[in-house]
Amino acid sequence: MKHVSLLFLLVVFAVSCNKSISKKETEVQFLTKYVNPFIGTGGHGHTYPGATVPFGMLQVSPVNGVSNWDWCSGYHYSDSVAIGFSHLSLSGTGIGDLADILFMPVNKEVDLTIMPSHRDSLPYKSAYNHKNEKATPGYYQVLLEDNKVNAELTTSLRTAFHKYTFNESEKQSVVIDLGFAINWDKATNTLIQVEDAYTVSGYRFSTGWAKNQKVFFVAKFSKPIAAYSLVSDKQKVEKMDSTTVKSAAQFFFNENEGKELLVKVALSSVSIDNAKDNLDEGFDFESVKTQAENTWNEALSTIQVESPVDSLKTIFYTAMYHAQLAPVTFSDKNGQFRKENDSIITAKSYTAYSTLSLWDTFRAEHPLLSLIAADRVSDMVNTMLEYYSTKSILPVWTLYGNETNTMTGYHSIPVIVEAYLKGIRGFDAEKAYEAMKTTMMQDERGLKHYKKYGYIPYNLLDESVTITLEYAYNDWCVAQMAKALGKEADYKFFLNRSKAYQYLFDDKTGFMRGKAEDGVSWHEPFDAKYSNHREHTDYTEGNAWQHSWFLPHDVEDFIKLHGSNDLFTDRLEQLFTESSEITGSNVSADISGLIGQYAHGNEPSHHIAYLFNRAGKPWRTQYWVNHILKTQYNTTPNGLSGNEDCGQMSAWYVLSSIGLYPMNPASTEYEIGSPVFKKSTITLPNGKTFTIKAENVSDKNIYIQSATLNGTLFNQTNISHKTILNGGTLHFVMGNTPNKNWGTKNQ
Repeated sequence: MKHVSLLFLLVVFAVSCNKSISKKETEVQFLTKYVNPFIGTGGHGHTYPGATVPFGMLQVSPVNGVSNWDWCSGYHYSDSVAIGFSHLSLSGTGIGDLADILFMPVNKEVDLTIMPSHRDSLPYKSAYNHKNEKATPGYYQVLLEDNKVNAELTTSLRTAFHKYTFNESEKQSVVIDLGFAINWDKATNTLIQVEDAYTVSGYRFSTGWAKNQKVFFVAKFSKPIAAYSLVSDKQKVEKMDSTTVKSAAQFFFNENEGKELLVKVALSSVSIDNAKDNLDEGFDFESVKTQAENTWNEALSTIQVESPVDSLKTIFYTAMYHAQLAPVTFSDKNGQFRKENDSIITAKSYTAYSTLSLWDTFRAEHPLLSLIAADRVSDMVNTMLEYYSTKSILPVWTLYGNETNTMTGYHSIPVIVEAYLKGIRGFDAEKAYEAMKTTMMQDERGLKHYKKYGYIPYNLLDESVTITLEYAYNDWCVAQMAKALGKEADYKFFLNRSKAYQYLFDDKTGFMRGKAEDGVSWHEPFDAKYSNHREHTDYTEGNAWQHSWFLPHDVEDFIKLHGSNDLFTDRLEQLFTESSEITGSNVSADISGLIGQYAHGNEPSHHIAYLFNRAGKPWRTQYWVNHILKTQYNTTPNGLSGNEDCGQMSAWYVLSSIGLYPMNPASTEYEIGSPVFKKSTITLPNGKTFTIKAENVSDKNIYIQSATLNGTLFNQTNISHKTILNGGTLHFVMGNTPNKNWGTKNQ
């Protein structure tokens, strides 16, 4: 009987373990149910709802056809007209481009010789209703009312799959329009050619934000092409030649062979042959859709959060989703990719990436990737180093392999330094250091003035204050890399130059201000609330209130410049409580998500709430971080308070909501804020887990009362990446009133 009892217990134990494992797998499997891709498609979020996979080469998404700031991604939730589905989309940027290789299913023959510049005259456009629209990770569906077609989209890493369901006996056709463009984009040379009864190929060259963009494509249909018409620059032709600027085509299919038409499309920056090589086998739409969902589930499960509030999980996992849309895979299956000088490079030991929005993403997006997608980080660094080899300057903002020089500073530098100091290898550290040093010692983009004066005089270059502060931080980062590589002289040189902010601090007003080349005169008249967007201004997309706090590398000295902890925190508090009036006749639209003068809708504000930690008042960090989490994010299409900017807005939420934030990313430390989840578990790159528990956390219990790390008393407001990588549990006890003794022992 003892043996029987033991056997019975073993069986019960095994069954209960399997149930536990099954429950865990189920939780992971359905994390995608919390993702709402429509969050951010309204307001100024500028996201797209279409289908892609994590860091995918393709982003197949609906295009409304409107050229306007809020349609930078090609789509805005306020709209109800579609002109087709493009294969390249931008997530949350402030400049519009892409929307390349446009496909549209149509149930009638249309006249493509019109080729209007505005969507209202497009003969293939169609109305749609959000009630008949759906988006989940890796999948998009919409009913095109005018064209009477149900369109479904999904993708693999390098191939997009379309599924069009027409009404019974309706004409079945697909329009491909390579001439139509939105926002900054403009076609310069296009081609559509029929290769066989099932295959169409071609290319679209364009200029815009990316000045030299070359997209080659191949498309295969599940049915043979029954007839087609080609249009070259408003003229019907039998065959297109290489001089065509704007091309379009309509392809017809036999409606007697079933209601469904499947299309698969692959792209390449290199050639049609490479696009063919990138094209997946088969037409199993449901299988590709399921695989895309599984890929997303795996990507989302790297951080698992627990909360009784489903809306918090929706915001969190949608943020996790948005944080893994960019950078995008750029190299082909064979490793090749094109640079802006038309050279073809082969990435032999890494995947090349593009859409590097570094002014935004160095702050929280790249630090988040070091936790949830560390295997991709060295590839991104190697890509930056390859871009450096073109002009001997590290990239600023790359789009489809092109340097756009958009925004200020050289923030590939903190991304590289952060990666190296966090122990990520797989790139040549000496080459990386050479690239950083060379970049910061050249003369472009104000560095000539910076080197001569120690700062950038306002009368010599617009946005001088922002640029000076960002170069100071870039210098500090170079200094840390120099130190790590044993380059002591360089370390001292760049560390000394990183004090450039001291020239611009006005102790009478407490602001960083524009200074003339005489080293004495301030830019007058001065209004801390004044904004003039991108011209005749000392600040980038903001004002003195928002840009006077960017000194993440030497907060202690920053506080000394103000005079005391109390004066510093009083001014910080005023930032959040001052009136939200912005003065000027050309106010930057990027100033959004205002809490006082704090502007969460634009990235320069993102670290500011964490500065209280360093000035002895961490409970104010806890209060304001929690306030931002509550007020600047929601589950509606207007759920982002500003441009998503390729993952940065969402990465801020992901990290802040679990209680961490990289105020100075290259320091490899995270500031502690106010977690909103009772438990957050990070699966680390080394296979270990780090858990953050927030006992008693609630809508009211936002203040840290006490904390332990692996059972040992923890009384500090930051934690290192190295400590997190060791795994373990950080346990907070939360309450509804501040504990002004916690986290202040070292202040």
